[in-house]
Amino acid sequence: MLVYICIIVDLKLIIMTRQSISLTDPNDSWLKAQVESQEYSSKSELINDLIRQARQSQAQIDWIRAKLDRAEKSGFTDNSQEEIRQQAKGLING
Repeated sequence: MLVYICIIVDLKLIIMTRQSISLTDPNDSWLKAQVESQEYSSKSELINDLIRQARQSQAQIDWIRAKLDRAEKSGFTDNSQEEIRQQAKGLING
């Protein structure tokens, strides 16, 4: 059963779903320790943060994978390693 909770923040409607999950004892203990250390105010806040971090990591992995796919399809280059290194540094430094 899903329960929807609506909150209005800065005139924006935020809809959250309430879920029931099962945790292993070590994971539950770790979550409790994080809340008790006042790093997070609740287990829900911590779990949402962990999911947000996982989504960001996945987005970075997807971006890198897309870059690698595009590079593989573009073929070979006659540039030396030093030329490639300089081009990469130029792209990184702007």
